[in-house]
Amino acid sequence: MSYVLIIHEVSNYIAWKKIFDAAAGMRKEAGEIAYQVLRYENEPNKIVHFSAWSSIGNAKAFFESPRLVEIRKEAGVQSPEFIYLEQLDAGTL
Repeated sequence: MSYVLIIHEVSNYIAWKKIFDAAAGMRKEAGEIAYQVLRYENEPNKIVHFSAWSSIGNAKAFFESPRLVEIRKEAGVQSPEFIYLEQLDAGTL
């Protein structure tokens, strides 16, 4: 399984979330399988988007596309950090 971890600050979480939700179909079509949105405990506008993807290549193509660069600007995203990950192991305790 392939994953993407994105850490970024947003100007306004509610405004960002509306744009994020509106892009759900685009993300699914590009290969996103599942996601979680988290935030830092003491920084409400510091967001973590953790998602499972069909492949790292699909995720990179999506997140690095000119259209997504524009969407991030519209959503008030500041300094996103993208970490592309491949699962080595998993378990439930």
